[in-house]
Amino acid sequence: MRDHLVLRRDFVSAGLSVAVGAAWQGMTHGEAVGTKLPPFRVITQGPKHHWFGYYYKLEFDPTGRYVLGMCVDFEHRSPTADDTIEISMVDLEENDRWISLGTSSAWCWQQGCMLQWIPGSRDTVLWNDREADHYVCRILNVQTKVLRTIPHAIYALSPNGKAAIGTDFRRLGHCRPGYGYNGVADPSEEVATPEETGVFSIDLETGEQKLLLSVKEVAEFGPKLPSMGESPKHWFNHLLFNPDGSRFVFLHRWQVGTGRETRMVTANADGSDPRVVDANGLTSHFIWRDPQHILAFSNRPTQGKRFYLFEDASEGEIVVVGEDAMAYDGHCSFLPGNEWILNDTYPDQNRMQNPYLFHVETGRVVPLGHFHSPKEYTGEWRCDTHPRFSPDGKYVAIDSPTKDAGRQLHLIDIREIVG
Repeated sequence: MRDHLVLRRDFVSAGLSVAVGAAWQGMTHGEAVGTKLPPFRVITQGPKHHWFGYYYKLEFDPTGRYVLGMCVDFEHRSPTADDTIEISMVDLEENDRWISLGTSSAWCWQQGCMLQWIPGSRDTVLWNDREADHYVCRILNVQTKVLRTIPHAIYALSPNGKAAIGTDFRRLGHCRPGYGYNGVADPSEEVATPEETGVFSIDLETGEQKLLLSVKEVAEFGPKLPSMGESPKHWFNHLLFNPDGSRFVFLHRWQVGTGRETRMVTANADGSDPRVVDANGLTSHFIWRDPQHILAFSNRPTQGKRFYLFEDASEGEIVVVGEDAMAYDGHCSFLPGNEWILNDTYPDQNRMQNPYLFHVETGRVVPLGHFHSPKEYTGEWRCDTHPRFSPDGKYVAIDSPTKDAGRQLHLIDIREIVG
């Protein structure tokens, strides 16, 4: 990405002109005084609302020039089957020009429509959509505009860009609103542990889909928690391949009263050798550090709710990370090289969301900004910042409400921090 980005007039430097940046974000000047924050700018504009969603998808193309996003003309309610979003990308080298790519009627507030660049590709993106009574995946070459469709929705892509894993967005739609889609009925809605759905492999060339692990199979596997047998519903969420594509991780969840409990499970790419890596009832956001280790927020008997580094083994080593510096749940990822962890917080007592960097070796925490989230942004349609980094690890994109235009995409320049 070219250095002229930081010199543009619309980049707000919270370190040099903190009063302007703080007021524009809805903060008081006193909350930001003395805090040197990296510069940022808003790269989308109203009246429509723009966002990207989850934190471990490829939002930037390999060159760092194009940033993917979605837009819609409403907020603060659940999407219906009739609500369509626009799929687009922002050209950072042409005054943040918004380039429309397509539409989708299969989406949610937290993860959008799984829009992302195919790993290693400079010109191809994909996203989920709906055709009549089933969900599909659109694959688009953004240069030639050639569009093709495979007959199954995807969740996460293999690092080689040839395969994907998926789960049942129909089931997520009623088990975890905000993460599934509305528009197609789930035939197993009243079944606690269905056999015909779970984790699927999907060939991105042929579209062939294969069930790897069923909900019933996983619910009956490994160490059990007392609440599992009493649950009316089990489901899977948050699927992700490891960096070499040899294994994947997902969360097995089930209802407990009005809440839920969780086990973190891994398996080989073909579904073999499943392992329950964390079975303490609370596993939240996670990321692979390398092919053998997963950083995840959990509740362990040793140090309570913290981020832990798990070895990918049924009884592997577990080490706390950032014990006091990262004591709260957030959307974590490793910058290239694994020297820095990119993370964020949920709204604090002043409803500020705080993306930050954590330096692994020294334990140093570097704030990246304090972004106000009005009280209307709660529950299913909240707007988490979900920080995502550019391929070179020098820029961070987040979603955040702006003062007058609802949720918009922001770009933060972290070059002076990471060097």
